[in-house]
Amino acid sequence: MDSLNDILGRKDFEEPPEAMAIKTYVLERFHSSVAVTVKPDAIVITARSAALAGTLRLHSQELLTTVGTDKRLIFRIGG
Repeated sequence: MDSLNDILGRKDFEEPPEAMAIKTYVLERFHSSVAVTVKPDAIVITARSAALAGTLRLHSQELLTTVGTDKRLIFRIGG
């Protein structure tokens, strides 16, 4: 049986490139930060306000092009 130290030693804690690209895009264009969760079939973008989430939804095609993926984008509002 593996110890917790062995398991965590094999874990990759780096941020996925898709998440980094989306955060950079939002920061440069809207001067705001978002939380990004990358899942196998989708990317979840959590914005602090409904206005930002709605605006990002309008820019979803540009976001997909910037990230270079065909995953589904999911927009959420949260803190």
